[in-house]
Amino acid sequence: MELWPWLTAALLGLLLLVQLSRAAKFYAKITLYCALCVVGSTMASVVCLLRHHGRTVENMRIIKWFVIKFKYVLGLRFETKGLQKLEVDHPCVIISNHQSILDMMGLMEALPERCVQIAKRELLFLGPVGLVIYLGGIFFINRQQSRTARTVMADVGERMVKDNLKVWIYPEGTRNDNGDLLPFKKGAFYLAIQAQVPIIPVIYSSFSSFYKPKTKLFSSGTIKVEVLDAIPTSGLTVADVPKLMDTCHQAMRTTFLRLSGMPQENGATAGPCSQPAQ
Repeated sequence: MELWPWLTAALLGLLLLVQLSRAAKFYAKITLYCALCVVGSTMASVVCLLRHHGRTVENMRIIKWFVIKFKYVLGLRFETKGLQKLEVDHPCVIISNHQSILDMMGLMEALPERCVQIAKRELLFLGPVGLVIYLGGIFFINRQQSRTARTVMADVGERMVKDNLKVWIYPEGTRNDNGDLLPFKKGAFYLAIQAQVPIIPVIYSSFSSFYKPKTKLFSSGTIKVEVLDAIPTSGLTVADVPKLMDTCHQAMRTTFLRLSGMPQENGATAGPCSQPAQ
């Protein structure tokens, strides 16, 4: 009796079982993460309301306390470098790369005092998660209406100087897991120049070694975080936005590839393409 068909079928069955097991683990861990977000947001919202009675940047301390515990449940570890560069006593724009839904944990790992984010308006309607980020003082923009987005950004520029806020923005504008940085949008750079405040880049290494939705991978892993030196904008005008974008993109891309252990093309880095304002 020919055994090869049976052996081949058995091997294929084993591979299928392994893949199903991996997929099951992936969805189980995603479900756990979502549950942590809902429960953590609910508990944090209650504490925020009891402590500060409403919406204020001071609530970010409470939110951070809850979120940084998620890593222990999910088996993740952060290696940080240069966090002291974020602990400045003046307003600034913080920019970082944006990879996945897990970025919230990385953000909270590095979040300095009096720092808020700019987020898409749709997040406001995510139940307890929307409530807690509203209480944290996050600025919401409607990316579908550019005029409204520009109005919000102008208001942010005034508020960050008046209230001594740091503003955290993802200049890529969307999540990106392609192993490189996307071209930057202009909003963060207009904001920094408008307010004449420095830009501080924060880079997170690639998640691909432990988190890859396309292949249903979600295991334990280590994320490297590095804060670069502040890039001043004093004296710059709107005409300097493209050069400022290019400077930031090159510095961040070089660091991202190094932290992620990825080769660079002949040691060079690619600059960003021009994109519409956020």
